[in-house]
Amino acid sequence: MATTSANRGIRVVGIIIAVLGVVFLVAGVVTYATVSSTLADQHITVSDDAAHFAGKDVKGPFTAYAQADIINKHALEIGGGKTYAELPQDDPNRDTVMTASFLQASLFTSVVAFGVAAFVSVMGVVLMLLGWVLVRIGRAPAAG
Repeated sequence: MATTSANRGIRVVGIIIAVLGVVFLVAGVVTYATVSSTLADQHITVSDDAAHFAGKDVKGPFTAYAQADIINKHALEIGGGKTYAELPQDDPNRDTVMTASFLQASLFTSVVAFGVAAFVSVMGVVLMLLGWVLVRIGRAPAAG
């Protein structure tokens, strides 16, 4: 049974979508691994007084979040319950609270990067499946 021009078009679109899916999956996995490796290279350990993951190396989104959270707690204690922006410029603790704020922001950025990488990876799998379905539909004999 002959395939129609429309079926060939569906197959081509399916292949393109599947290839994009592979690219997304690879990009997501590589990004996730790179962020994890970069964090591991910093040799950060979750503080012993953290609510979760105390003593664990910061290598993933959960440990990064736990460390950012405890840094926030420590910074608020040092700043007397005030954030960097709320402290007067002549407060001797302002530099320490500012550094804590930067560290916390960096860790939260890595948490977001992990999330984006995971999302891109999942979308890659979805696109590969969609492409596979379109290729299968494109191979079906023409109705007639």
